[in-house]
Amino acid sequence: MLILQTGIKEKHGERILDIIRNISYNGGFSKGVKLSQELKIAQDADRLDAMGAIGVARTFHYGGYKGRKIYDPRVKPVKYLSEKEYRESGAPSINHFSEKLLKLRKGMHTKTAKAMARKRHAFLVEYLRQFKREIKGKI
Repeated sequence: MLILQTGIKEKHGERILDIIRNISYNGGFSKGVKLSQELKIAQDADRLDAMGAIGVARTFHYGGYKGRKIYDPRVKPVKYLSEKEYRESGAPSINHFSEKLLKLRKGMHTKTAKAMARKRHAFLVEYLRQFKREIKGKI
C-alpha cells in the first residue's frame, strides 16, 4: 500500500485520503461526511481559491477548454440535482458564478476563511455587476 511505502502511518494516511475524497465542492456537501479540522481547512483553502481573481480566470479558462460560451442570456443558471449533472453541464461560464461561486461564502468553516470569503464574495458580486453593465453597453 502506498501509505506504508511512503512511511505515513495508516491512521494519517486514512485522514489524508478522507480529505482528498471530500475536498471538492460537491464532495464537501455530501451527507454523512464527518468534517475533521484538517478537512475544514483544506475545503476553505480550495473554496477561497475559486472565489478570487484567479478563480474568475480559472472559470473562463475551463469554460473555454470545454468549448462553453462565455455568456448566453437564454441559458439561465440552474440548481443541479446531482453531481453528475453538475459535472456534465455545458452552461455558459458566467452561469458558474450563480450556480457555485456565489454559494461558496456560506460553506466556509474557519473564522479566517469566513473573513477572507466576505471580501472575495464582494469581488465576485462587483465583477458580475460590471460584466452585466458591459454586456448591456453601459460602459
